Amino acid sequence: MSSKTISLREEAYERLRAARRYPGESFSAVVLRASWPETTTTGRAFLNLCRERGAVFDAAELDRVDALKRDDAPAIDKWKTR
Repeated sequence: MSSKTISLREEAYERLRAARRYPGESFSAVVLRASWPETTTTGRAFLNLCRERGAVFDAAELDRVDALKRDDAPAIDKWKTR
């Protein structure tokens, strides 16, 4: 099995270390256990949308943006231990 060496800031290393389920769990196992959403909106996709239809939103879209902003919460910390 091959491996790669990576550099992490101290804070990232400590979060990764804290996410281990038991002291001997490998960092690879911790990373593989983490999940990230498969579907995301990229800046490129948004720019293409704006180019296709213009940067104009209808009232329903603006209401949805307002609702999302109102209900906004910090992202779920995937590395936080319980």
